[in-house]
Amino acid sequence: MKIDDEVLNVLSNSTSDGYQLRLPDYLNRQLYLRTNVVLEAAGGMWNRKAKAHCFSVPAADAMDQIILTGEVTVPQDFGYFPTPYPVVMKLLQRAEIHCRHRALEPSAGRGAIAYEVVKQGAYVDCIELLDNNYAELLKMHDDGNLNGGIVQGDFLAITPWRNYDRVVMNPPFAKQADIHHVLHALKFLKPIGLLVAVMSAGVSFRDNKLTTGFRELVRERGGEIEALPEGSFKASGTGVNTVIVTIPGA
Repeated sequence: MKIDDEVLNVLSNSTSDGYQLRLPDYLNRQLYLRTNVVLEAAGGMWNRKAKAHCFSVPAADAMDQIILTGEVTVPQDFGYFPTPYPVVMKLLQRAEIHCRHRALEPSAGRGAIAYEVVKQGAYVDCIELLDNNYAELLKMHDDGNLNGGIVQGDFLAITPWRNYDRVVMNPPFAKQADIHHVLHALKFLKPIGLLVAVMSAGVSFRDNKLTTGFRELVRERGGEIEALPEGSFKASGTGVNTVIVTIPGA
């Protein structure tokens, strides 16, 4: 079930408490009915006593999946989805990487982006948390397919250093982690550098403080938010709607 932006905005402004979800008070009858159809399709049932929609899974997790994909889907782990090759190519096109650049890929996964950055002649460092992915990056380095440093750890816990001409990234999306990761990644960028990231389409329409502040930052820096076609991540096993965000350094 596809969900329109008005209902998605309602869901993003709802409040959750464990397995219960409470909608905003401002809804008119028509908007409430449209939202209720989505919640029931997602497994949420209205409980008069609790004055909330109750789910069999944590309500915040159920809503996050809906907001990320723009449709009712089976919950899944949005922590790691490899970047499909066509999306990698669009990222590199926006990044305009050349052989003199030093680049960073945070949350590098198994090197789908970094591998292509190296092929452009640039030097790229990688940061990755998951053990299996980190091991794959080390193997790629040993095989000569990566040429920079490889650090294992939580990217958000890494102390920034402004050393990079380019940051190219596909961060985790769940619970707006993509915004936190991109904001942190900007701290690694040279003033004349450029960051290019795949992000959840939610950065285009959510109106909470974090998202509106992020869009303002993109605007102030002369950046751009460009929608990717639906199904861009289908090859990686998810229907999540995505955008490419480009942000110059400052």
